[in-house]
Amino acid sequence: MKSNRPLITFIAMHADIVDLRQFYHSDLGRFAEQSIAMALSSLWVRLPQERLVGLGYAVPFLDRFQADTERTFAFMPAGQGAVNWPMGSLSSTTLIFDEELPLPDSSIDRVLMVHSLEFAESPRETLKELWRVLAPGGRLVIVVPNRRGVWARMEHTPFGSGRPYSRGQLTHLLRETNFTPGATAEALFFPPSKLRTILRLRRAFERIGRTLWPAFSGVIIVEAQKRLYQGLPVAARASRRVFVPVLAPHGVPTARNR
Repeated sequence: MKSNRPLITFIAMHADIVDLRQFYHSDLGRFAEQSIAMALSSLWVRLPQERLVGLGYAVPFLDRFQADTERTFAFMPAGQGAVNWPMGSLSSTTLIFDEELPLPDSSIDRVLMVHSLEFAESPRETLKELWRVLAPGGRLVIVVPNRRGVWARMEHTPFGSGRPYSRGQLTHLLRETNFTPGATAEALFFPPSKLRTILRLRRAFERIGRTLWPAFSGVIIVEAQKRLYQGLPVAARASRRVFVPVLAPHGVPTARNR
């Protein structure tokens, strides 16, 4: 017997660009950035003259890694909003839909996803699109909230929004979309508190947490490589989004001749 109940689809709302900027300009946000950047550095293999794309809100980390790149782009989802980056020079920011990136096939060496996958309407379609634009052997680095961590349960930081992941869920999703998971890291072991006493102890929390309770980190970081020896099924797919230019010419209305 068929059910008459409507099908309900959960869609994670993007964090707003204003909230993201305010967070990373706060003391808590700066310390969170330092913790994540340290973990990223532990698995960031140097690729001279690479083409790097930051997807989501990755600009705090692109500032650290763009020195060795040929080109660096900041792709920001339309649901989040965008800001100019880098400051004081020509903008490398593009407003995008993460399932249809404005890039040719095999054109990018590395993609860094921060505040991105947990907000994706269809994580599989997003990862398939990243597989398309990555060059053979290209690398994908994902930073996502850990579903076991405290940060995913606190809504006063961007890591408390969207869908958190476990390491197993993330590994399964990557393999399903033709990526080979590789090195992993963890960050944000200190509580997401604004109390100065807690923030002063953050380095001790990070050091002890990596040793004693790595499963309860605030974020999980996974690097994966584009897999070439297994083909993706080819299927026609129409975008669920309809894009209309902000300034769309509609012409001048004219009266019909009778």
